[in-house]
Amino acid sequence: MSTLDPASPPTGELPFFVYGTLLPGEPNHDLFLRGRTSGERAAVLHRALLYDGPGYPYAIDGHGHVHGTLLTAAPGVYGELLGLLDHLEEYLGPGHPRNLYERVVREIELPGEEQAGERQPEEGTPEEGAPGAGTVRAWVYLAAAAVTRSLRTGGSVIDGGRWVTRRPPGGPRTP
Repeated sequence: MSTLDPASPPTGELPFFVYGTLLPGEPNHDLFLRGRTSGERAAVLHRALLYDGPGYPYAIDGHGHVHGTLLTAAPGVYGELLGLLDHLEEYLGPGHPRNLYERVVREIELPGEEQAGERQPEEGTPEEGAPGAGTVRAWVYLAAAAVTRSLRTGGSVIDGGRWVTRRPPGGPRTP
């Protein structure tokens, strides 16, 4: 778990760490993120486990790591992007009993070198978490408490913490 104080709300516009259907090349990336990000780069969430879900994964606190992408919102669209992601992830507010996910702040590790295929920020716009930056604080959607309990008792951990769509080519898109 992070040492961040959950009672202390973050200030500013934090980036987002994604690890499932919002990853580049996955079904929801273009639907929700196209034109709304100024930077995307490989990143890792430590002290977390990734579980297989019904067409999408769940991350929970645990003794492992989850590979994903750190997204920086494009100028002027942060509020819109936050609302879209909250809706997609069925997040209704901190601790709400109908949440599918909880939106929490975590420390995210950034690799020291650029990776092939990463989208870099537009020229002249510095991005928090440039190569070699170490760690940054970001929003992460973790499985809500009831979902976490269910996963811990009967879920399937995804070895290696990397998720890819588990659908046949040409199959239906997942949520």
